[in-house]
Amino acid sequence: MPITADTLQPDACYLALKARDARFDGCFFTGVTSTGIYCRPVCRVRTPKRENCRFFFHAAQAERAGFRPCLRCRPELAPHAQAWSMQDAGSILAQQAARLLDEPEAWDEGGPSVEQLAARLGVSERHVRRIFEAQFGVSPLQYVQTRRLLTAKQLLADTSLPITQVAMVSGFGSLRRFNAAFVQHYGLSPSKLRREGAAPQPQGLAVRLGFRPPYDAQAMLGFFATRAIQGMEHVEGGTFARTLSVETGGQSHQGWIEAGFDEERHQLVLRVSVELHPVLPQVIRRVRAAFDLDCDPLAVNGVLHDVFPGCEGLRVPGTFNGWELAVRAVLGQQVTVAAARTLARRVVERFGQPLDTGRTGLTRLFPTPASLAAAEGDPLGSLGIVRQRQAAIVALARAVAEQRLQLHAGADVPATLAALKELPGIGDWTAHYIAMRALRWPDAFPAGDVALQNALGVRQAKQPAREAEAASQAWKPWRSYAVIRAWAGLPAPARNKEPS
Repeated sequence: MPITADTLQPDACYLALKARDARFDGCFFTGVTSTGIYCRPVCRVRTPKRENCRFFFHAAQAERAGFRPCLRCRPELAPHAQAWSMQDAGSILAQQAARLLDEPEAWDEGGPSVEQLAARLGVSERHVRRIFEAQFGVSPLQYVQTRRLLTAKQLLADTSLPITQVAMVSGFGSLRRFNAAFVQHYGLSPSKLRREGAAPQPQGLAVRLGFRPPYDAQAMLGFFATRAIQGMEHVEGGTFARTLSVETGGQSHQGWIEAGFDEERHQLVLRVSVELHPVLPQVIRRVRAAFDLDCDPLAVNGVLHDVFPGCEGLRVPGTFNGWELAVRAVLGQQVTVAAARTLARRVVERFGQPLDTGRTGLTRLFPTPASLAAAEGDPLGSLGIVRQRQAAIVALARAVAEQRLQLHAGADVPATLAALKELPGIGDWTAHYIAMRALRWPDAFPAGDVALQNALGVRQAKQPAREAEAASQAWKPWRSYAVIRAWAGLPAPARNKEPS
C-alpha cells in the first residue's frame, strides 16, 4: 500500500501524541488546525484536541498542507524516517529516490534535479514524479525544499553562522531565494527566527540530533572505542571525538567533531569545530549515519525480538567516511579487532595528513584515496600488511580516486557489491560488511563471517555459510541488525574476532 497520509491510523497517532512517546518521533507529524503549527509526537506543549489534529508521515506533507514547524519541539531535530520496502516495485523505487535525495554526497554541490534523479534511477522524469507523489504525497522538489528549510532552521536556531552562509550550506543558490522561501513557508524572516545572544563558541558550535528509543548508547560508544585509531579518534568519559575531512566543490574542509548522548532527551549532542562549519549539513548527515540515529527500532524489533531478545537498543554502527571504512574492513580480514586497529594506526601514522586541532589525541586525518593509490609494495608491506591486503587497498584506492566506486548511503547497493567483489582481495564477506556500515544497507549479511556462524550455531555444518544464509531469510529486511545482535551475544574472546 502506498505510504500516504490517509494510511496513517489517526487514533493510534493521537494516543502516541498524548503519551509523548519518543519511539514514534519522526514517524509522523501532527498538524494542529487551530494554530497552523505542526509538531513532533514528543512536543511538550499542551496536547491539542483530537478534532484539531491532522497527521502526516513527513514534514514535507505537513508544510504542503500549510502548517508551519513548531518553534518549541523543532521538527528538524526529529530522526528521519527510513522505510525499507519489500513490496511493489513502485514503492521500492520511491524509497530509493528518497534515499538519494537525502544523501548530499550523491550529488554535485548544486543539489539534485528531477532530471538527474530520474537518470540515476533509470526511469523517466514523469514516472519519478508520479511514483514519488503516490508514495509521499509531495513532489521530489517539495521534499528537497522541506529538507533544506528545516536544515536552515536548525542552523539559525543552534549556530551563529551568518545568514548568508546558512543559506548557502543549506542548499539555496542565493540569499534572496532563501529569504523568499523561508517567508513563504514559515511566515517570518530568517533573522527573526535566530535566537538572541548566539555567539561564536571557541570549543565548536553544538547541535542536537534526535533518535528514537530504545538506544544502547554504551554499546555504540564501546564499539567505536575498541576500534579507535590512535591520533585520529578516541572515546573518553562517554564522549566520542575524531578528526574529519569533508570534500565538496573541489575544497577540503578539515577539523574535529565530538559527540555525546543526552539519553534523557533522546538526543545526541554534536560539537563541530569552526573549520567544518561550511559543510555542517554534510557533517550532520555523516554523524546521523555513523550512530544510526534514524533507525526505527519498532520495525526492527518486530522482526528480530523473538530471536534476539534483550538487544532492542542495539544499532548498526556506520561510518564517517565510506572510503575509510572500506580500508579498515580490508585490514580487518581474518585478524582480531586489536590487530586490525594496530594496522590502521600504522597506516594513519605513515600516510595520514597531520592536523593541528589543538585537542589532545586528535592530530591526524585518515589517508586520502590518492595517497594510498600510490602506495604499492614496500610502503604498505613495511607496515606489516600482507601482499593480498596491499593489492586490495591499492585497487580500492584507485577505484575511489577515479570515482568508479561510490561508498555512501546513496550508492546503488547491488551495483556497488558487484564492483567491490571485482577488486582483488575483496570477497563476499568484505563487500557485505562495507554495505552494512558504509552503504547503510539494513539487509547486508556477511554469511561467511566465522563469528557470525558461531553465534548462529552453524559453524560445524558441512556448508556453514549456506546454513547461515538460510537461517537469515526470516530476518529480512533487517539482517544487518541481526548480525550486530548475533555478535553481541558472543562471549568476549569471540567478539574480539569481529571485523574492524
